[in-house]
Amino acid sequence: RGFLELQLDPESMYTQFVKHVENVNVIISTYKDESMGDLQVYPEKGTVSFSAGLHGWAFTLPIFARMYAKKFGVSEAKMTERLWGENYFVPAEKKWKGAGETNERAFNMFVLDPISKIFSAAMNDQNEKLQKMLGALNIKMKKDDLELKGKALLKRTMQNWLPAHKALLEMMICNLPSPAAAGKYRCELLYTGPMDDACATGIRNCDPAAPLMLYVSKMVPSVDKGRFIAFGRVFSGTVTAGVKVRIMGPNYVAGKKEDLYVKSIQRVVLMMGRKQEPVESCPVGNTCGLIGVDQFIVKTGTISSDDDAFPMKDMKFSVSPVVRCAVEPKNPQDLPKLVEGLKRLAKSDPMVVICIEESGEHIVAGAGELHMEICLKDLQDDFMNGAPLKISEPVVSYRETVIETTAEECMSKSPNKHNRLYFKAFPLGDELTLKIDAGDITPRDDVKIRGRILADEFGWDIDVARKIWAFGPDITGPNLMVDETKAVQYLSEIKDSVNAGFNWVTKEGVICEENLRGIGFAILDVTMHADAIHRGGGQIIPTARRVMYAAEMISSPRLMEPVFLVEIQCPEQAMGGIYSCLNRRRGQVFEENQRPGTPLYNVKAYLPVAESFGFDTDLRAQTSGQAFPQCVFDHWQLVPGDPLAEGKLRDEVIANIRKRKGISAEIPPLDRFKDKL
Repeated sequence: RGFLELQLDPESMYTQFVKHVENVNVIISTYKDESMGDLQVYPEKGTVSFSAGLHGWAFTLPIFARMYAKKFGVSEAKMTERLWGENYFVPAEKKWKGAGETNERAFNMFVLDPISKIFSAAMNDQNEKLQKMLGALNIKMKKDDLELKGKALLKRTMQNWLPAHKALLEMMICNLPSPAAAGKYRCELLYTGPMDDACATGIRNCDPAAPLMLYVSKMVPSVDKGRFIAFGRVFSGTVTAGVKVRIMGPNYVAGKKEDLYVKSIQRVVLMMGRKQEPVESCPVGNTCGLIGVDQFIVKTGTISSDDDAFPMKDMKFSVSPVVRCAVEPKNPQDLPKLVEGLKRLAKSDPMVVICIEESGEHIVAGAGELHMEICLKDLQDDFMNGAPLKISEPVVSYRETVIETTAEECMSKSPNKHNRLYFKAFPLGDELTLKIDAGDITPRDDVKIRGRILADEFGWDIDVARKIWAFGPDITGPNLMVDETKAVQYLSEIKDSVNAGFNWVTKEGVICEENLRGIGFAILDVTMHADAIHRGGGQIIPTARRVMYAAEMISSPRLMEPVFLVEIQCPEQAMGGIYSCLNRRRGQVFEENQRPGTPLYNVKAYLPVAESFGFDTDLRAQTSGQAFPQCVFDHWQLVPGDPLAEGKLRDEVIANIRKRKGISAEIPPLDRFKDKL
């Protein structure tokens, strides 16, 4: 871009490069780890490559130093140092000097000048001049290539002279630590077991004879449709085809049996670009692909030959999948293809979460819009052979809750009019809801201990606290069903039916069929038919559901929405753009502090997930690309407004959710659920 679009002069290009290198070094030094030594990059040491990714060419300073070293009669290392920084060459005197008014910087003279000459010759159709230069550089080009014009000719010439792969590969070979050196500091960061067992020692010493430790980091789709090659690095030992190994998934806990398989590896292959070369075995320090273990590994896992091995740490992502899209095939006969495609997408991208909603929709959840876009493109083109898909707008899941205790008890009669249930609803409060979420209070706890905690910390009546019937949805959810009755006959017979109704209600609330959160339902009284046949599940379950819906509707129901915690890193001058961007999207900043020793600020804010679509792009536009946001799901908060009163919340948000789920747009009236006493 510097040559073609921005038309910069060499000196301003040099200052731009210096600025970029310094910015990168600031970021590297913030995250530095002493055991890894100095990780900053320096062009004069050959650890920076200058490249045009779009045109596929790149160079490092040692590449140019090699061209000039013979001519100047100095070593390559010395020449490399002279090509960067305050070194100037005066051709008339054939001497190296310091900065002067007429002196030209060595980097501009020996590196940028030849490149710009080739650029101008190629772009201005000066073919003879170009061929003469190529001759001097010892570059042979095919006749067809020389007949190209403009950018195409430029691209081909530069790729022949300074191919990107050479520069990149040379940097890797010369500068990255070998597995033997890296194993020493990697061991304690990656291995979860004790640091003195056989596996840890093998990783540290990079020993091919130690027990096998291999971490599978990615599943690569193979040529056979539907099969995957498990790609990973051998950290210790040697991996051999046909040998039985232990495959430990991300949920495996040492000493337990779940997420653990003992299977043999069918084949070992080396990944050579597009081709795979079969090999007998692959020793420590190399990366390889394993065939025949793809049924046992979902996304990542550890493979070991030692029975006492602990798994390697699982990859951590700094984001969580909260943006959801529903996908369905345009032609219904492509449905099996979609199901298969989703399975393969889930395998090949370690971040995506795939699930099927109760409504039968297939939901793909990703980390943000851009991530979703790429996943859906992969799904359509690679995993479904281009079968067309219908993709919904990104959606956010809400929760329903109440903020007041029911003022009067609700009563519903069963369909045969012989049974009556009296209920009320009450809010659990944020603290208790979070405790249930965190797993501090669960249905498996001892009844008396749990009752005591609820009585002491949350002021519950001890008798009621000991009579919790169920948690819901899904057995452990943050809603409770409690029994506040006194001396009711046959109550235990309908317990299961009432719990079934409760689970149904907590999965699909009355306002827009979203899950409930933070609601307690209490049974106050029950009148039942004396004959057991008239109080079966068919009579009780629908009645329990109706009475709970009624209780929810008259206890001031509210919607809750998920909220992101956004961390933004930015320089001081971008702060204004961040604030204006967040204010437009109902975001609120709650902390900002300067990172010591850098000009950067860390801003933390809460942003509702519903407002986060397009936030990245908007923020970058506002701050001209200087702010980097990272979003992580943090908590649920009440949506302002009453869902039962007319207004934007009821008529737009809730109506749209109900339409999407295929139910009537209006919230049903109360008398459908609540019977007159």
